[in-house]
Amino acid sequence: MLIVIQSDKIAVARYAYQLVRNRMQDQSTFVLGLAAGTTPLLLYREMIMGFKIKELDFSGVHTFNLDEYVGLPPDHPQSYYSFMRKYLFKHVNLEKENIHFLSGISKDMEKHCQDYEKQIKQLGGIDLQILGIGRNGHIGFNEPVSSLCSRTMVRALMPGTIDDNKHFFYREGDVPRWVLTMGIGTILDAKNILLLATGPQKANAVASMVEGPVTSMCPASALQMHPEVTVVCDEAAAAKLKQRELYKWLFENDYQVREQSRMKLVHKKTLVRVNE
Repeated sequence: MLIVIQSDKIAVARYAYQLVRNRMQDQSTFVLGLAAGTTPLLLYREMIMGFKIKELDFSGVHTFNLDEYVGLPPDHPQSYYSFMRKYLFKHVNLEKENIHFLSGISKDMEKHCQDYEKQIKQLGGIDLQILGIGRNGHIGFNEPVSSLCSRTMVRALMPGTIDDNKHFFYREGDVPRWVLTMGIGTILDAKNILLLATGPQKANAVASMVEGPVTSMCPASALQMHPEVTVVCDEAAAAKLKQRELYKWLFENDYQVREQSRMKLVHKKTLVRVNE
């Protein structure tokens, strides 16, 4: 797990964009896992700008979103499909048939979840999964006590998460109590994972995820078991990490060297293909 600490949320988004750009430019087809919510909004803005200046091309990209509210149709203003369309999909050249989304109004939720898993596998798995983290350590909508090997499924939301979502709805009673979400096992199947965290309200969750034990009480701690996870957080979200100086040293002295070597290899492969 690589920990990248940036000064503020804008710097977090800009660094995360560089990582997304580099990964997307590595291959002509790409499977991208996406998260809704306020944390990745600035990253999506950077990705839209990257498309406009022709650094990114989404024509060969497939997307899979983490989650969706049960009971909300795609055109509902508070559905996550509407969120993603507003803040990313309609601004880039994604093919409509390449946007894969969980349906909150499926008649057979169990089969729908199984089919979602099959779609991911048929495309060779997710190349890069973007995540946020909840105050209680949830990823996707995998709340505390979720199984660390769970697959895409229907889940009940915890009271704290329901409370966090109140401001998105007109009335408290309108807030959905059930969601569809990729499981932790599904998330861990991704080849690369990028988790973003900003603000002091995420500091406890980040510390538990990175330095605490692997436990279902902090679902994000399961990411410790994945070989390719990058956590990009601002100073406020990193405030309770005990080994902050070590993470900064590792980033400056280890990761930068490895990333430069990787990009040189990609550039060399690109030259070979052009010459051929």
